[in-house]
Amino acid sequence: MTTPALASGLTVLILGGTSEARELAGCLAIRPGLRVISSLAGRVRDPALPAGEVRVGGFGGAEGLAAWLSEERIGAVIDATHPFAAGISANAAAACGRAGVPLLRVVRPPWQPGDGDDWHEAASLEEAARLLPGLGDRVFLTTGRQGLSAFAALRDIWFLIRCVDPPSKPMPPQREVVLARGPYDAAAERVLMRTHRIGVLVTKNSGGELTVGKLAAARGLGIPVVMIRRPELPDAPGCASAADAENWLLRQLRRSGAA
Repeated sequence: MTTPALASGLTVLILGGTSEARELAGCLAIRPGLRVISSLAGRVRDPALPAGEVRVGGFGGAEGLAAWLSEERIGAVIDATHPFAAGISANAAAACGRAGVPLLRVVRPPWQPGDGDDWHEAASLEEAARLLPGLGDRVFLTTGRQGLSAFAALRDIWFLIRCVDPPSKPMPPQREVVLARGPYDAAAERVLMRTHRIGVLVTKNSGGELTVGKLAAARGLGIPVVMIRRPELPDAPGCASAADAENWLLRQLRRSGAA
C-alpha cells in the first residue's frame, strides 16, 4: 500500500504503555509529515519505549489534558492504554470532548473461558481476596504491584506475587515476589505453578497474547482462576488492534483534507 504524505505539523497523541500502543507508534512514526507523541504514565521503572516522541507523567486530570491538547494542537487522540487504566481513559474521554479532538480507544478483546476452565469472576481486587479462602491456600497473584494491600489480611494463604517492578507494602505476610516482564510461555508457566505448588491463579482480564500462557497452564493443571472483570469506561469509538487504529486515523485525515 502506498504511504500517503500528510500535512506538515499534524500531531497525534497515543496514550500508551501497551504492546498495541508501541505497534501503532511504530507504524505512524514512519509516515511523512505526521508528528507522533506517545504518553506513558511513568509507573514502570524501565518501560519499553515506542517510536516517535515520548512524554512521561500525568497531565493534571481531564482539565489539564484538555489544555495540553489545545496547546500542542493535537489533531487526534488514540487511547491504547491498559484495559484497567480506567482513570486515564475517563480523563481522555472528558478532555477530548472539551477540546473537540477526535478520540479512538484501542480495546484488546477480553479473554473468554473455554472447555476445562474453572473461572470465578470478581469485580475488584477486594472481591477476589474474599473468594480465595474457599479456593486454595497457595496463590499465584499476577495483578501487578498496585493494590496488593487488598490481600494483606490473608495471613493463612501463601502468595507467589509476580510483577515488573518491586512492589511496596502492605502485602500478604506469606509471600514470594518474582520480578519478570512478559511474554510468558505456557510451558514455563506450567513449570512455575507446579514448582510452587500453586492451587489458585488470580489475574485481571487484560486480554492479549503476551500473558495468556498462564491461563493455558492453569487449565492443564486443573487450577481454578479468579478472574477480575474490566472496569466500566465512558463511551468512546473503539477498535481491537493497532492496524484498525491506523486506518481510523487515516480516515480522520482524509475527512479533514490533511492526507
